Amino acid sequence: MNPVLQDLITLLRLERIEDNIFRGQSRDIGSAQVFGGQVVGQALSAAHLTVESRRAHSLHAYFLRRGDMNAPIIYEVDRARDGGSFSVRRVVAIQHGRPILNLAASFQSPEAGLEHQARMPDVPGPEGLQDATEVAKDVLELIPDKMRRYLTDKRPFEFRPVHPLNFTEPEVLPPVKHVWIRAVDSLPDDASLHQNLLAYVSDYELLGTSTLPHGLLFARGNVLMASLDHALWFHRDVRVDEWLLYTFDSPNASGARGFSRGQFFTRSGVLVASSAQEGLVRVLPEGQQRPPRSDPRQQR
Repeated sequence: MNPVLQDLITLLRLERIEDNIFRGQSRDIGSAQVFGGQVVGQALSAAHLTVESRRAHSLHAYFLRRGDMNAPIIYEVDRARDGGSFSVRRVVAIQHGRPILNLAASFQSPEAGLEHQARMPDVPGPEGLQDATEVAKDVLELIPDKMRRYLTDKRPFEFRPVHPLNFTEPEVLPPVKHVWIRAVDSLPDDASLHQNLLAYVSDYELLGTSTLPHGLLFARGNVLMASLDHALWFHRDVRVDEWLLYTFDSPNASGARGFSRGQFFTRSGVLVASSAQEGLVRVLPEGQQRPPRSDPRQQR
């Protein structure tokens, strides 16, 4: 298996310390703090480890503090409820004695019912589209170091945007975006693993959709962004080693916060999951840049 993808799988397979308590590690992917999708994916993995024969159908999380990439994260699971069809778990992610994330996840036994879904957007398929890491050298030279690394490091997923963003010249665009995603290698038939990986990757690209109508020039490094919460609904079985269209829209930005929604469709147009996120989006005055490793949540 691709070593980068294998490393992510290892990252999501937590160490059991004792009943309902697990430990995870972190990876520096070039973001200002521990990547939020990693903490959400690990928290869902911890919840999965306490549930049998049921699939996650939703999760809701709040990011409380930045994560320290050099320290382990402890996940404490509260088995809130096990009913006839549903199980609910509450998970607290802890570092240095303080919570950095609260997550609630609900699981359901497989059950048939009514069906309808939104229609998949009519966009080009992934063939022929460039991966998001394929950025011209002259553009990379104008981008801050951390963002350059974030864009170019090898990733466990391919990201092929239908319309790549311009990082050096501001563009005012509608708050809509479409990105094809797929794990870089095939994966085992493990439904919980695919859900954990989808939770991980669902944090990519989402909040940035709320900045598109404002023509922000990210190369200046004067935009502070941080996820405040994250929600994900699993509608149907999903495989992340097959192409999924992640389509985004942002119906609102106000109060230094952006709100974005996402939907995951298979190649055949089946809606398998939906996401939503609100985050801090703060534009610093002209000439002022965010400090290295800054955490916007500590600057509210």
